[in-house]
Amino acid sequence: MDKKTILVVEDDFLNRRYTKKILTENGYQVLESKNAIDTMALLKIHTPDLIILDINLGENEQNGISLAQIIKERFNIPIIYLTAYSATDVVEKAIATLPQSYITKPFKNIDLITAVELAIRQSYNQEKRKPVVVIKEGGFNIELPIDEIDFIESDGNYLLIYAQEKMYKSRFTIKQILEILPATSFVQTHRAYIVNKNKIEKYSTKNVIVNNNEIPVSKNYIDDMKVFERI
Repeated sequence: MDKKTILVVEDDFLNRRYTKKILTENGYQVLESKNAIDTMALLKIHTPDLIILDINLGENEQNGISLAQIIKERFNIPIIYLTAYSATDVVEKAIATLPQSYITKPFKNIDLITAVELAIRQSYNQEKRKPVVVIKEGGFNIELPIDEIDFIESDGNYLLIYAQEKMYKSRFTIKQILEILPATSFVQTHRAYIVNKNKIEKYSTKNVIVNNNEIPVSKNYIDDMKVFERI
């Protein structure tokens, strides 16, 4: 296997660096985060192979269990809990998020590495799934691969999501969907439109063409669009 990337989410600096040291010494590339906000921002740029997640991320911070639920829904990345919590109720809530493993502190180095290797092997023995956005349609959840999205249009309290000549209507706002979509691939062109930069066929300072659809470009958003850097 090629070198795998692991994201360590831990609010305690020393614990985070100690975990990073163990993983690095065993050939893994390591990313670091200390809370939920930093983690979500990082996941818009990187897609790690595995996340090692502490349950307690500090006072007044979102806890690791609720963060794990969001990660599972939006990014489908496998998770290992590494935590000091061993109370039955906490363990039950954590297990409900379907982690790859649950390791309590203090831990032995070999236990951590074994859990990591098993989690990665299990993940890659299955077909590696593309990042998805979960939307509701007709009372059902649909996992829509993010890279299949062509563009998104705001329609009142809903978004119209166009993907591979199909349209899905979902109760999102532009702000909410931008927090999910990777900034490297998606950009807002207008207060009511988001486009997949990889799907742009032609462009000008007034509009872009995506799958033969003309999407308006507002002057307020031109500076945010890397595709326009040379205009």
